[in-house]
Amino acid sequence: MAVSRDILQTYRKPRQVMARLLSMGQREDRLLAILMAGCALMFVSRMPSIAREAHLTGQEQNMLMGGALLGIIFIAPLGLYSLAWIIHLISKILGGKSESYAARLALFWAFLAASPLMLLNGLVAGMIGPSPGLTLVGAIWTLFFLWFLGAGLFQAYWAKESVSA
Repeated sequence: MAVSRDILQTYRKPRQVMARLLSMGQREDRLLAILMAGCALMFVSRMPSIAREAHLTGQEQNMLMGGALLGIIFIAPLGLYSLAWIIHLISKILGGKSESYAARLALFWAFLAASPLMLLNGLVAGMIGPSPGLTLVGAIWTLFFLWFLGAGLFQAYWAKESVSA
């Protein structure tokens, strides 16, 4: 299935999508592609707020973009891999029956699947700026991300059987 369809399907049935992704086998290149796509979309979502900040403060926009690019594309993946390892350890302590690949897939997929809301958050940050609307959109993005992550981890570590299509 196309990634865009999987993202839309995740908003309806996140466990089913995770079961399908897990059934495709362990492929680190696929994981890295999912992670880098999520990071690229995060960078794009930051562009409006960076442009706003540069305009309001008089700072050099290219410098702000370069800093965001370095942080999001090169450093954030390292942090997300570390977070996935911690999630795996916690899942194993709680009785989960899967390998660390499952934690990485669940985290990276939740990050990518929630990216439409991340893009909306970036637009609100750039157009409106700090406001209750930005807080609301950020909270909605966080809730969906945690829902996707929780459903993915449950499917990967504790589900007794695969979710039917």
